[in-house]
Amino acid sequence: MMLEVDGLHAYYGKSHILQGISCRVGEGEIVSLLGRNGAGRSTTIKTIMGLVAPVGAIVFMGSRIDGLKSHEIARRGLGYVPEDRAIFPDLTVRENLLLGTKSARQRRRAPRWSVDDAFGLFPLLRERADAPGGVLSGGEQQMLTICRTLMGDPELIMIDEPTEGLAPMLVELVRELLGEIARRGTAILLIEQKLTIALAISHRVYVMGHGRIVFEGSPQALQAAESVRKEWLEV
Repeated sequence: MMLEVDGLHAYYGKSHILQGISCRVGEGEIVSLLGRNGAGRSTTIKTIMGLVAPVGAIVFMGSRIDGLKSHEIARRGLGYVPEDRAIFPDLTVRENLLLGTKSARQRRRAPRWSVDDAFGLFPLLRERADAPGGVLSGGEQQMLTICRTLMGDPELIMIDEPTEGLAPMLVELVRELLGEIARRGTAILLIEQKLTIALAISHRVYVMGHGRIVFEGSPQALQAAESVRKEWLEV
């Protein structure tokens, strides 16, 4: 198993946000973390990434990473695409991508991704290669953020709400990219509000509610679990 989280708790001040989360992601899997806003999904991946102090065990590729700093976790091959995109607005698109690239010394194998791959998957980025990241549309910034993280050649990438606010055409491009990421051997832990997309591309799903896992199973099992969807997902 590539990522194993066991009994994970997290706090914001005195607020107990994560209350014993356990989940796992295998090699090449797409696993979706579903739930309503405020369920604790974003906090879960921030805690795995070391951005929120963890209480519990987080094992990545056979080694404990809970307690490590975020940059140390990233160097071990865990990528993170935040919901707020967090590009460098004054750097060009090309410079943003190059900034995410690992040096030859840091690589353990030939990289799966290159700047040319990013431009091939998203021709809009090639057209904007020399433009500052800050002038890109929201959808273009989302493409850039995902591709910049891929430049680090992660073994597993955690992506927070990649289709939020995107036009339907861009939503489909992001969906295709997620499939391509998995086909190239990179596992994905995905937070996605669009249930149809998550169920279509995921191997397994977890549903969160009030800081806990309330369902684990296949997309087909969740589709059949009407009571779970009504209580924890549907508005």
